[in-house]
Formats: sequence, structure tokens, C-alpha cells
Amino acid sequence: LTNTTNAPITVTFTITSDFNGCPGLPITATVVVNPIPTVNAVANQVLCNNTSTAAITFSGAVAGTVYNWTNNTPSIGLAASGSGDIASFTATNASNAPVVATITVTPGYTNAGTTCTGTPRTFTITVNPTPTVDPVANQAVCNNAPTTAVNFTGFVPGTVYNWTNSDPSIGLAASGTGNIASFTATNPGTAPVTATITVTPSYTNAGTTCTGTPITFDITV
Repeated sequence: LTNTTNAPITVTFTITSDFNGCPGLPITATVVVNPIPTVNAVANQVLCNNTSTAAITFSGAVAGTVYNWTNNTPSIGLAASGSGDIASFTATNASNAPVVATITVTPGYTNAGTTCTGTPRTFTITVNPTPTVDPVANQAVCNNAPTTAVNFTGFVPGTVYNWTNSDPSIGLAASGTGNIASFTATNPGTAPVTATITVTPSYTNAGTTCTGTPITFDITV
């Protein structure tokens, strides 16, 4: 028996008998054919550490379907298994690389004491790490003397370090990306000049950019 609709179908068989031309009493047999439930596609999500996911509402063709799901990476902040929709939660990743959790959703439909399951569907929630930048020592140099090159480091490989400089008159650009090479510091005035450099770490994966806490250091000429 088949049922290609999205609701149960009841089939009633009527059985008759005959013996030497004498009909017997008919009897009936009823068979209920449940539909196969489905689950619609769910979009993948890519988030930064400590940000909220989008709530997930499961849907399908068969009314009354129950959606049971499993999560292969509970460390992101989502339970290992559950039933029904997934409310928004704070995604976590304490490592220095992206964490990808695969959620498998299996639709189930129960009627007349029989449960039928449909084809599972999977989607992913990727949680990017929070980039950091290690502290940088302040510098004090004389006018027309070279500074010490600054090489930025941090917890997350692939981090990009964007910086701004509060006082370009010392010979350093107002902003830039990456390490700061040694340059000749300048101060033609009669008092020390202090430039504050603010460094912001950022990490991009799967089209999502996450930024960490900026740090500052000074170059005094």
C-alpha cells in the first residue's frame, strides 16, 4: 500500500464468501496508511563566539510531524539532542579555530499506534573563534632615530591586525594593516610627542568577520 498525500488514508476491504451459491455474511478489514513525514531545508549559520544564533523553526509537508534532532558538537552551547524547534542560544567557541557542529533532524509522524519516519536532513552551525592581539611594549625614541619594528601576534592563526595612529606627525601613517616596520621617528618641536596606536584583531571565516578586543601602545618621540 502507498500513500503519496500528506495525511493518513484509510482503506476498507469488504470480503464476501459464497458456498454452492449460498452467500455468506460479508466482513470488512480496515487498513490505515500513514504518510511519510518530511522536514524542509534549514539554512546553515556562521557566527562569532559569544553571539546569539537565529532561532530554528522546523517545518514539513505532514501536519503533526515531530522533529527529533541530534548535535555532534555540544561544545557550541547546544544540547546533544532534542525534539522540536531550536530556540536562539549563545554560541561558544573557546578554541583558536572554527568549530562546526552538524545537526541532524529526523521527522517522525505517529498515527493509530504506528510511527513513520522520513529522510533525515542535516545543517551546520559554525562558530568562529574570538581573535586576540598580544600586548605590545611602548617605545620612546629620539627625533630622527629608528623605531623598533612591531610584529603582532595572537591566539588565533590567520588573524588580521588593523591599527590606527593618533599622531601621524611622528612619521607613521594614520592607519594600516599588519605589522609595523621600523621607521624614522620625527619630532621637530621642543617637547615630546606621544602617538597612541590602537590595534584591533579580526578573523574572517565562511564570510563572517569576528573582531576581538583592541589594545593600545605608545610611541613617544
